[in-house]
Amino acid sequence: MVDAPAFAEEKVAEIREAVGDGHAIIALSGGVDSSTAAALAYEALGEELTPVYVDTGLMRKGETEQIRETFDYMESLRIVDARERFLDELAGITDPEEKRHAIGEQFIREFETVAREEDADYLVQGTIYPDRIESEGTIKSHHNVGGLPEVVDFEGIVEPMRDLYKDEVREVARHLGLESIISERMPFPGPGLAVRIVGEVTHEKVEVVREATHVVEDELEAYEPWQAFAAVLGKATGVKGDNRVHGWVVAVRSVESRDGMTARAQELPWDVLQRIQSRITGTSENVSRVVYDVTHKPPATIEYE
Repeated sequence: MVDAPAFAEEKVAEIREAVGDGHAIIALSGGVDSSTAAALAYEALGEELTPVYVDTGLMRKGETEQIRETFDYMESLRIVDARERFLDELAGITDPEEKRHAIGEQFIREFETVAREEDADYLVQGTIYPDRIESEGTIKSHHNVGGLPEVVDFEGIVEPMRDLYKDEVREVARHLGLESIISERMPFPGPGLAVRIVGEVTHEKVEVVREATHVVEDELEAYEPWQAFAAVLGKATGVKGDNRVHGWVVAVRSVESRDGMTARAQELPWDVLQRIQSRITGTSENVSRVVYDVTHKPPATIEYE
């Protein structure tokens, strides 16, 4: 396990040395990885750091408002509304790897735009060890590692937590005094809800999966999963009222894990699963059925794409 105080002191010094007299921006998503990196970078650089939250339109319900509240002490915080640009970039794309690369490309271009406005030469990221392992192997490209474009307009990219696992990141976050809503938060994929939509990403699918994920997180919080969410798989026939409908199939996934490298599907009470399906189908007229994913990792991954 990481020695959080020693690690924080070392990384603050490392960030200062890497950036020197320059200015940096940090990619802030609200998850524990980027939030911890932001806290370290802010301590290291102060006013020479610009935290940048990009609203991709693929975030959890209420995420942008939560970011404003949690990080309001960082006066230089920038919130970029890029919802339409991201969805435009994803239009017509169905291949999972192409999605990740399109998202990675758009992210970096958004950061480059802010960097030019702020005269920043460095980008700080919350990349952690599993991100690198999966991207450098053949599992998947993370938007902030393998999903990055080949040409990046930054003098340097700083990744203070590149050698940590998720549980170690949480230890550092607690040491830094981050609120439990951040330090204990369930993981959320960098590409956002796009990787919880099998096939093309559309406004309709995003809204369905956003609301369904909100229901799942709300219902399963007491069961303390490593990660719990919903995904949109495709369409199937259902009945609502007296009408036959061809609605979305929503998969519910809840897993237990230590570091995300392996995971076991969580055994949940039947009445809880029934309550989840009732809420999801009841709040969205476009959902015809809800299924529960019982597959471990491996052979499955935690996310769907």
